[in-house]
Amino acid sequence: MFVARPVFAAVIAAVLLATGVPASAVPASAVPAAHPTRCAWETGRTTLTITSGARQRTAIIYLPESARFNRPLPAVFDLHGSASWPAEELSRSGLELTAERYGFVVVAPQGAIPVGAGYAWNVPYVTTAPGAPDDEEFLNDLIDALVRSGCVDGRRVYAAGYSGGGRMISQFACDHPDRFAAIALVAGLRAGAPLATGGGWLPDPATCTPTDPVPVIAFAGTADPVNPFTGGGAPYWRYSVEAALQRWAELNRCKRGPLTEQLTEHVSLIAYAACHQHADTRLYVVAGGGHTWPGADPAAFPPGLGTVTQEIDANEIMWAFFRNRVTTGQIEVGR
Repeated sequence: MFVARPVFAAVIAAVLLATGVPASAVPASAVPAAHPTRCAWETGRTTLTITSGARQRTAIIYLPESARFNRPLPAVFDLHGSASWPAEELSRSGLELTAERYGFVVVAPQGAIPVGAGYAWNVPYVTTAPGAPDDEEFLNDLIDALVRSGCVDGRRVYAAGYSGGGRMISQFACDHPDRFAAIALVAGLRAGAPLATGGGWLPDPATCTPTDPVPVIAFAGTADPVNPFTGGGAPYWRYSVEAALQRWAELNRCKRGPLTEQLTEHVSLIAYAACHQHADTRLYVVAGGGHTWPGADPAAFPPGLGTVTQEIDANEIMWAFFRNRVTTGQIEVGR
């Protein structure tokens, strides 16, 4: 089994100033209507099915061994990229191992738009699939189901997304800033739909209007062949990663930054700080990095996506960013 090199502790300290068949399945009817006294789901992988928008939707849920508890755990959503699926995403991100280490639930939902051998997300403003389901509604319904189960603490729900999953999480945070306490985007940071201007492409401010700040952490490679770091590419992309970061810093009312720090030979950190409600906004830039997940197993990515850096571990960094943050909005269970 691949294990990322343990070179990350100093980096984290500096910046903090299995694919497989699910073990069991849980139908929508098995999700309790109110908090049980204890999480009843099995540890390991479980496939959860819920009804959302009159469709049956699924997600793989991973409960660590520490889920033998008497209180709900934090949860990290892990959204797959386009033409992928939950089990492949869990193999790529490796978040299950991180969940065992730190004691959180991993939630890997499945998009509903068929693309190749997998699925894609219906990202508002840029998806052109007719009749596509409302994936923002699905994510909201899934959060509610998890909180009702008693397994997940609704104040400590976080989200990570890779590629198209990152674009989906970015837009969801624009529209529902109170649902995730913080977000992490890997090769997919956006801040609304692309808007053509006299000077090029920028995020359209009319398509990302969160009413609350959202702590944002992102990872991007300068040699990403799918979602180019400097912009361009597919119609859904267009503006640069740094333009997306700057827009989130504006939305989060950050007073300091951008400040750039070289962390390792090929990795630098661009950070905005002193943000409203501590919604810090950070981007890890991997010089020469590809369309990949930092610290992951290179074998989990097909040829052509570029270098998978081992100089940092995205999972360790994002969990350190997530762990002490809670939602500012009121949790509505069973709404």
